[in-house]
Amino acid sequence: MAKYNKVVLAYSGGLDTSIIIPWLKENYGCEVICVAGNVGQDAELDGLEERALKTGASKLYIEDIQDEFVNDFVFPTLKAGAKYENYLLGTSFARPPIAKRIVEIAKKEGADAICHGCTGKGNDQVRFELTIKAFAPDMPIIAPWRTWELKSRDEEIDYAVAHNVPIKITRETNYSKDMNLWHLSHEGLDLEDPANEPAYAKEGFLEMGVAPEQAPDKPTYITLSFEKGIPVALNGEKMDGVSLIKALNKLGGENGIGLLDIVENRLVGMKSRGVYETPGGTILYYAHEVLETICLDKMTQHYKQKLALEFADLVYNGQWYTPLREAMSAFVDKTQETVTGEVKLKLYKGNMINAGVTSPYSLYDEDVATFGEDEVYNQADSAGFINLFGLPIKVKAMLDQKREQK
Repeated sequence: MAKYNKVVLAYSGGLDTSIIIPWLKENYGCEVICVAGNVGQDAELDGLEERALKTGASKLYIEDIQDEFVNDFVFPTLKAGAKYENYLLGTSFARPPIAKRIVEIAKKEGADAICHGCTGKGNDQVRFELTIKAFAPDMPIIAPWRTWELKSRDEEIDYAVAHNVPIKITRETNYSKDMNLWHLSHEGLDLEDPANEPAYAKEGFLEMGVAPEQAPDKPTYITLSFEKGIPVALNGEKMDGVSLIKALNKLGGENGIGLLDIVENRLVGMKSRGVYETPGGTILYYAHEVLETICLDKMTQHYKQKLALEFADLVYNGQWYTPLREAMSAFVDKTQETVTGEVKLKLYKGNMINAGVTSPYSLYDEDVATFGEDEVYNQADSAGFINLFGLPIKVKAMLDQKREQK
């Protein structure tokens, strides 16, 4: 086993990273410096430094990267309209900015290696390590889940108890969760069986909102303003990205918006069932799509929808820092130059209902689209168009008839 004097650990304070601190010290005899990237996990940061130091770390950095997370990762992905199998990539695009900051601190501290607590079955190991390779290609990476003797979360709890590691979970509430400003994910326990309905109405399961049936009987109307594809105001009030998402999380959560239960295809090849809460993000994606319907021409809108699938794959697979993703973002930015305007939505019991959209760059012309009399469009022109558009079908049918008559 290699010897390291100083290791920087990506630390969340959860079960995995908590027991990794004593495990690193036991196996490498090294100093452990913890780094927590604040991407909006709120209460999870309370008491984090005390827990890290009590568990054996020499230092904890809590880095507030919320603005970078939103402006450099969330909004570019939103503008692309990228979804991975309807998943809005909450964990996926949070890992690169965290890993990037960890590399910066590892270099500052003169660390010999970087360690993460991602499992060998999951996607996060790839996202962390590809980012580390992009900024510190020669940095050794320690991934305990791929080497240690612990094989389950029950065994991890046993290890924590034996080493006096303070943890917040029990065996009965041992969901694997990831929280940030954008979303909260739930995996494990009863959710591992896709036949089980998530306990949405059970107290304590949902943390960012309520089940649709528990939402108010009265709808909530909101108006979102966009400039070049970026949301900039809510109900006429200008807001920075972080504040806007927080406000929408509250409104969306109260109205049961943003619940997703899917069996997704992981990068490593297996299927995984997860439940996601993304109230504000779900509203933003929907509003942005509505605005694009009047601001983008047909060819651009359709091509962008194709690109969104590839963009989502890159984000999901941890390939943010690649030339292809950068080139895709440049294309997306060009398409967003006219995606400016306002979208009014009605939120009601888990539903988002379009209540009106306007833009100074709208391509919708009522004079052309009207069912009434107009002087812009000659309906007789469509006959010639249909004859030409349908010519291949007509020719094939005529030749088939001739062949059948022989």
